[in-house]
Amino acid sequence: MRISVPGRICLFGEHSDWAGTYRRINADIPAGAAIITGTNQGVHAEVSSHPGRLILRTTLTDGTRLPEWSVEMSAPVLLEAAREGGFYSYAAGVAYQILVNYRVRGLLIDNDRTDLPVKKGLSSSAAVSVLVARAFNRVYDLKLTVRGEMELAYLGEITTPSRCGRMDQGCAYGERPIQMTFDGDRIDVEELVVSRDIHMVLVDLHAAKDTREILNSLNHCYPFAETETARDVQRCLGEQNREIVAEAARLLKLGDATGVGALMTRAQRLFDEQIAPACPTQLAAPVLHRLLAHPPLQPLIHGGKGVGSQGDGSAQLIARDAAAQREIIRIITRDLGMTGLPLTIRTGSRIRKAVIPAAGFGTRLFPATKAVKKELFPVVGADGRARPVILAIVEEAMAAGIEEVAILVQSRDQETFRELFHTPPPADHFNKLSKADQQACDRLMALGRRVTLLTQDAQEGFGHAVYCAREWVGGEPFLLMLGDHLYTSDTAACCARQVLEAFERTGKCAVGLLETPVTDVHHYGCVTGVWRREHVGEVLDISEFAEKPTADYAREHLPVDGLAADSFLSVFGIYALKPAVFEALEENIRLNLRERGEFQLTSCLDAVRRHDGFVGVCVRGRRYDIGLPLAYVESLAAFSRTPLVRTEEAPRANV
Repeated sequence: MRISVPGRICLFGEHSDWAGTYRRINADIPAGAAIITGTNQGVHAEVSSHPGRLILRTTLTDGTRLPEWSVEMSAPVLLEAAREGGFYSYAAGVAYQILVNYRVRGLLIDNDRTDLPVKKGLSSSAAVSVLVARAFNRVYDLKLTVRGEMELAYLGEITTPSRCGRMDQGCAYGERPIQMTFDGDRIDVEELVVSRDIHMVLVDLHAAKDTREILNSLNHCYPFAETETARDVQRCLGEQNREIVAEAARLLKLGDATGVGALMTRAQRLFDEQIAPACPTQLAAPVLHRLLAHPPLQPLIHGGKGVGSQGDGSAQLIARDAAAQREIIRIITRDLGMTGLPLTIRTGSRIRKAVIPAAGFGTRLFPATKAVKKELFPVVGADGRARPVILAIVEEAMAAGIEEVAILVQSRDQETFRELFHTPPPADHFNKLSKADQQACDRLMALGRRVTLLTQDAQEGFGHAVYCAREWVGGEPFLLMLGDHLYTSDTAACCARQVLEAFERTGKCAVGLLETPVTDVHHYGCVTGVWRREHVGEVLDISEFAEKPTADYAREHLPVDGLAADSFLSVFGIYALKPAVFEALEENIRLNLRERGEFQLTSCLDAVRRHDGFVGVCVRGRRYDIGLPLAYVESLAAFSRTPLVRTEEAPRANV
């Protein structure tokens, strides 16, 4: 199983996490507040179970492989290893917390890639701690939420000599901005969705600071302020910080980079005036202020401030645009001998869940489907391995970065799908498999822990099938994929990832599109619209959905500029949808608004389009509708020639 955890950067509210915990002693101290976001860099690993040991294989940022580290999965042994300190203590501390709270065995973590800078205020230790918590959660199906992983990672890290703040493990939420509130021992988390991209540069100042001295000095100002300096520190980390964080959340939601930059400059000024005097040897930060005041940068930035505990460690700058972002990195390298990393906070919220309807009767493939569900028909991938169609679709979703998948099946088919995803073969069968096949079996069982089976017994149309997943999806956006379509990509990004990127880039519901000859449009849903100016030929603002139109209707109502003669855009079979689609489906079901006797999805997508807009993205790839006999034959040949997208190599989007 492949797992990645990014670093995190504190945009606003550094130090307020531990300051807010002092409310347990002094109720007059305001609750802490901070806004953090994941970085584009992280810690990446292949993880699997082990019968009795915690094993960690580590790759440093420069590619160096460290000797394997191993410890017995025993509470006393893990606790001792955690208290020793050092890099491996974080893994031991988290494993200790997992072991005393859950029934688990060991774990093998092969950290084969690390591109997250260490000791630069990006919480590399917290990323490792979350990675270990997530690995146990996924491998042993502990059913922890992201919040649960974050809490166990925190408990694990403070089991070590490290004294991390409460915001560090917020990297568990991934590459998205979140607002955190710290009230004593209680933490609240709210996801922030920006409406326009905000371009940043993270700067390694290549200087030095003593974080322990900074924290020691500031902690002397709590829980009761006995000096004017202590009162200034508490005021700045208290009510002033809460005001700044609230304003920052508002500006981020608006995508107001100018306002965010100005607010960072203001926050830095308040920090210098009221907090730096508590530890002047570390917080005077001459290197940081040299960067912030560097004249060639001023036309390129909206503002900036220090990172983490502040001092001469790292900094963050708000760039005016993507071009300025690149120029800033060039200037600080040339003029100041510093290193810059680009970070872009993207629009839209991240999609974690996918829904795959697979409860149809497969009438177009009768009588074969009387014996075998069409979603279980075999196909052979480029790796030469035979797999059922539904597994290829789930692998596509996972390659796109999806964390959980729900498959809608009929009650009578539950056991068949459970056998595939959740039931290992008998030991005597397993032992007859080759080593490669045994590893493939282990991967399938690990994949199955992320698959939920839902029931759709009444076959009342595609829209009804989607509606049956409403409770499982919750209030989140989700990926929808057809259970009888295969997809092959012409690029490094799999087809589902291309649709998700359009959703993340535009903040609108998105559907994959494919140029289709007029002779085939009656098989598919089709769209028309106008190309977005910045993405002509790629992203379409949809103005109409049409379900399986006739050739005459397509010619009259569905032409799109730039397509070949008698060609139209049909739906590819992959959708990135907001939960608002369930409201439209519910209304159709409540009012019994059927189309051709069933509840369809297309009209509900059109309702969402009218309310919030909808985009289509021309997918660079191909689809194969295995629900049609001849298309299934074609897919057998074409799919086996196409390189499979491995889930561990799926491209990661920027924040």
